[in-house]
Amino acid sequence: MQEFNSLDWDDLKIFLHAARGGSLGSAARRLRVDQSTISRRIAHLECALGAALFERSSQGLRVNETGERLLCHAERIESAVIAMHQDVQRGGSRMAGRVRLATMEGIASLYLAFRFAPLRQRYPDLTVELLTSPQAVSVNRREADLFLSFFRPPGQGMVSERLGSFQLGLYGSQDYLAREGMPERPADLARHSFVTYIDDLIQLDSVRWLDDIIRNPPVSFHSNSMIAQMNAAAGGIGLVLLPSFAVAGRPDLVPVLHEKMSTTRDVWINVHSDLQFVPRIRAVSSYLKAMFKSDPLMQADASGRKMLDALLVGDAGTVALQSG
Repeated sequence: MQEFNSLDWDDLKIFLHAARGGSLGSAARRLRVDQSTISRRIAHLECALGAALFERSSQGLRVNETGERLLCHAERIESAVIAMHQDVQRGGSRMAGRVRLATMEGIASLYLAFRFAPLRQRYPDLTVELLTSPQAVSVNRREADLFLSFFRPPGQGMVSERLGSFQLGLYGSQDYLAREGMPERPADLARHSFVTYIDDLIQLDSVRWLDDIIRNPPVSFHSNSMIAQMNAAAGGIGLVLLPSFAVAGRPDLVPVLHEKMSTTRDVWINVHSDLQFVPRIRAVSSYLKAMFKSDPLMQADASGRKMLDALLVGDAGTVALQSG
């Protein structure tokens, strides 16, 4: 019992970061301490509990069965500590602190990044950290305070709200279209080449948007970056399927078959239920909601996808192009 009474929140906090990051190094970087401190505090926690919490290997740390059980309790304690801290802060008049917003590279860099000035002007002591990630970010595991996604993530303890949707269409450079010809109907795409993602590096099926309209396209350029794809297409290497927000103000990219071929993606904002009413997080989420709902680019008509399905599905099916 004496050893158990030595258990403290700092040990649990270090355990949480080590479990989420999968290594001593990741926890040390996040908490800004050295690895020996992380190792020592985990050993202290294991001693207090009388049980090992990790399986250790050259690849890092993996929580064992006991560690998984402790992780559930530790996350509940973490939520309570955060709620307690925010409840005390709520009495203050200043909106201050940091909010980490995670989302995909394209929408972060080409849409969100230059739209935060009004929020900063309204709340000068509020700082947004914009995290780009090619994969789903877990707000349940505190990897971010808010996650902006193109799908509704599964999971308990999370509040998700649909903000709108954006349209995606094909684009090509003027040089490319002058050289290869402007497609006038979907069948004309058989003689064109395309720019798309690197298939085996795709971690979110929601970005497989080219599959919505074309099957087995001849590909002339792959990249895991949507910005690189856009610039490659602007350079004349092929056609690319891009969100409408990405090409706003890009006269070097010409729309191709937009009246006949397009698709849409929904945009969702996700927050842990324990954090949804925290003032600083609520301020950012409310700002994003108002911004998306007032922007026509982010309110694409949901019937657009139904029209696409009616056009492409049936006897003809999805436009099929053989890559060989």
